[in-house]
Amino acid sequence: MNKSFTKKNILQDNALSYLIHSLIFLLPALTLITRWGVSAIGFAFLLAGWYCWRTAKPGFLRHLTEVRLVLTAFAASFAFALAGLLLHPDIQLRALEKPARIFFCVTVLLAVLACRPRRKALWWGLIAGTMGGAVFICYQRWGLGISRPGGLINSITFGDIQLCMGMMCLAAVLDFKGRQAAWPALGALAGLLGSVATGTRGGWIAVLFAILLFIKYGHFLRSRASKLLAALVLLLLVSTYFVEQTGTRERVQQGLQDVTSYFDGGREDTNVGIRLELWKGGLALAAQHPWRISSTKEIQAELARDVAAGRLQPFVLQAEHFHSDMVHVLVYGGIPGLLVYLFSILAPFLFFLRILRTHESASPAVTAPALAGLLLVIGYFSFGLTEVIFWSILSTMFYVQMLFLLMGFCLNAQDEGHAR
Repeated sequence: MNKSFTKKNILQDNALSYLIHSLIFLLPALTLITRWGVSAIGFAFLLAGWYCWRTAKPGFLRHLTEVRLVLTAFAASFAFALAGLLLHPDIQLRALEKPARIFFCVTVLLAVLACRPRRKALWWGLIAGTMGGAVFICYQRWGLGISRPGGLINSITFGDIQLCMGMMCLAAVLDFKGRQAAWPALGALAGLLGSVATGTRGGWIAVLFAILLFIKYGHFLRSRASKLLAALVLLLLVSTYFVEQTGTRERVQQGLQDVTSYFDGGREDTNVGIRLELWKGGLALAAQHPWRISSTKEIQAELARDVAAGRLQPFVLQAEHFHSDMVHVLVYGGIPGLLVYLFSILAPFLFFLRILRTHESASPAVTAPALAGLLLVIGYFSFGLTEVIFWSILSTMFYVQMLFLLMGFCLNAQDEGHAR
């Protein structure tokens, strides 16, 4: 008789399973309506992952070749941050906090491989998160009359995460049957509505990439109802331009006017004008030291010199970052920093892309989380073109935890498919 198969162990396994399912559901459900949700869930996953290590070890080693590139990318980010700390006297120890927390999120993957939770916990969490976020932000926008509401964070980050969760709900449609597919479709609509309510424009680039992705992999939406729901969601997004109350048309026109004003010598301190001026200054600084790791003190001093010389407008000194992930890492980390950043985006993108390309006829158990993973990576990359989406701990930890969750679901589904 196997002595490990006792009532006590069964209760422990059940308790751990309930905990992991709860964490998976709560991660997207609490992200936009609490300040502490993402960090608290990350800490709980850290403990659960270490506790599950022995159970997760065989599966982790079996899939090590598949996940190695992603782990290497995040390890490279930590190593680059450590090199900056050791080589630069002005860089402080807190620079290691974010890359360290990113790397330790691998415990999320361990917990999923060990407990093999059901995917519906994540899909329902995304639906709850998008709906809760939409109610919250719409109340701020039309109930309180705030023109650019941002929930508990800021309008750009809130709108981007809300849209990202909505796009992942579209992928979840694959994993629901019959009339139940209406629930993730509602989640996708709520994600779009919440993003529109914030007035955020940077996310529209992500929608264009998502449309291209669904054109390429639309055959995974096998049922007519799934295709109809996905098309309806995208159609409603486009229609927001023609509904005056959404403010979408006004934001588009304002953006075009800001660009025209900036290049025609008019106002430069508009939302778009500030970005263009920061990109101009950032690229000029990067060209001066393309291989150097720089501190905040150095960059601020160089910007101040350019302002004093009349090459940049004074408002650039008030910005915390350069409003573009690539420009920001290029300024502070040079070309090596930019390569590390691109590697951290490309590695998970290739992981999910390989899953889709090698499982063309697979069940939604494989394709739904893989498609959601692609939408997550593409979404964050798109957001980072006009915003430093990885600036805040909340948005960064949401991304990495969600990334490892989806990777774990893909790997578990592959194992289940091979076992049949």
